[in-house]
Amino acid sequence: MKHPSTSIRAFIGAKDFEVSKSFYRDLGFEESVVSSSMSYFSVHENMGFYLQDAYVKDWVDNSMLFLEVNDIDQHWNELSGLALQGKYPGVRISGIKTDTWGREYFLHDPSGILWHFGVFNK
Repeated sequence: MKHPSTSIRAFIGAKDFEVSKSFYRDLGFEESVVSSSMSYFSVHENMGFYLQDAYVKDWVDNSMLFLEVNDIDQHWNELSGLALQGKYPGVRISGIKTDTWGREYFLHDPSGILWHFGVFNK
């Protein structure tokens, strides 16, 4: 593709839109309401995703997002400290694992979306 680009944004669904919005705000994303059935959640100016008040089990169960972080240990410690598993049913967080390409851990959101948080080897 030879056209200049400024961002890429995924669309994900939510089993319970209000619960998912609360979860992502607690996770540290900033919410911008787009409409009554969609919000944009950002972590930086041009880095984010659209959360929709839409749920198709097969779609959500097969959705994954990867967020590259600078310090995986610090990120894991901060996210683990939020105790989101106790606040939101279905939320699960893994330990950090090392692979040939880098290190990562996993987080399932309240709807089942699988997040990968990772850092690449340099």
